[in-house]
Amino acid sequence: MKMNKYIKLSALFTAFCCLTISCEQDDDKLGESVLTDTLPYTPNATDHWLKGQFEEPYNIAVLYRWKPGYVDGSRYLFPPYIDNVKPAMEMVRKLWVDTYETVGGPTFLKKLSPKEIVLIGGVNKNPTGTVTLGYAEAGARITFFETDDVVKFIQDPTKPLAQKKAKVRLFIQTIQHEYIHILNQTREYDVKGFEMLVKKGGMGQYKADWYSDTDIVAREKGYITNYAQSNVNEDFAEMASYMLVYSKEEYDAMLAAIKNENARKLIKAKEQIVVNYYKEQFDMDFYELVRVANENSQKVFNAL
Repeated sequence: MKMNKYIKLSALFTAFCCLTISCEQDDDKLGESVLTDTLPYTPNATDHWLKGQFEEPYNIAVLYRWKPGYVDGSRYLFPPYIDNVKPAMEMVRKLWVDTYETVGGPTFLKKLSPKEIVLIGGVNKNPTGTVTLGYAEAGARITFFETDDVVKFIQDPTKPLAQKKAKVRLFIQTIQHEYIHILNQTREYDVKGFEMLVKKGGMGQYKADWYSDTDIVAREKGYITNYAQSNVNEDFAEMASYMLVYSKEEYDAMLAAIKNENARKLIKAKEQIVVNYYKEQFDMDFYELVRVANENSQKVFNAL
């Protein structure tokens, strides 16, 4: 089964907080958030809401009760608190579903959507010190990690608004990124053209230790983020998802801050391949998708 992982470098403080949260949840992780080997269970209000918002209109099953084998059994992973499921999926609905439905039409996601979204409560930490935020599998499933941490953070009245916005953006960039993998697994983008751009750019090729660079350093090499340096598929997905998460003004400011003119041109050339892909494969105006995504983001931010 083909899998694309979305991984970001975790700060030590963030990792520590998440570990603390996971320990606190250990005693309470049963109850409403249970593994499916305890079935049968009676559907609750959250189950009915998920069915009406995702399963019935788009044939997407949202799973916060897992089946055996849905997660890596060698890692300490647990289901989210049930109270965090709806707030998390409301963001997914507004920022991902509504955006694609507005621009792509009411049938777009019905035809091209993952069949399952799996929610994980805690952190999926890697030996390198990075954390996996999510992954897409075989065009059929997207898995989210850190659901509890994200919802708890944005609902905390003591947290600054700017930090809440950043948390929402990272969470939503995960599904935007992973959904782009789903689209790529369905209809291929110009992989050779993308690779040729990087090869001709000559400012740094793909590498396994992408996390050794900051985003700022990576951009001076022609990559939108440090993770985009990991391979061509992640480069494409990061390019598209970054534009879907940040406003045009923020994107333009990021480009203007790049000192290396060739690196800036390389990022713009990658952008054009993304734009062409959406138009040629889905007859969709990517810039309009970006505009609507930003409009929906502002609605979510205003409610924080």
